[in-house]
Amino acid sequence: MSAEATPTSSHAYGVGVIALIIALSATTVFYTSYYLPESLAKPSVSEHILHPEETLVIDIVEGALIEGNDNYVPNSPTAYLTINNLVKWTNSDGTAHTVTPDHRHADSYSGDFGTDGVMMPGDEYEFLFTEPQVVTYHCTPHPWMKGTITVEKSRF
Repeated sequence: MSAEATPTSSHAYGVGVIALIIALSATTVFYTSYYLPESLAKPSVSEHILHPEETLVIDIVEGALIEGNDNYVPNSPTAYLTINNLVKWTNSDGTAHTVTPDHRHADSYSGDFGTDGVMMPGDEYEFLFTEPQVVTYHCTPHPWMKGTITVEKSRF
């Protein structure tokens, strides 16, 4: 009688696959439980900055769409952290406008700066600045409408 060759299986292959599955699972748990939440967390910001004493109001005045007229009033204000770093743009004009940064701008706490679409007459847009910065902006439909806001640390 002839002996036929019988295939032999190796348990090492199965143990290797199980070890790989365990390693991938541990990596996934670490990434979703520790790394990801920490990397997406907002920075720690003082309550005084998050709740300033006043709101700085910038008015888009009547007739702002006409080139040469006043548009954002005040046009180049300075906001101070803890005092008036919550800034509100109000559209007092009879035409839709935007508050669009000249270059993409984001505050590390508040996110992207700029209106989502247009502000219809009577609409308002608020943004909370939490760090010193200078932001230049314009109105997309009326590019001659330009403004700048400077945010500085308060002296007190």
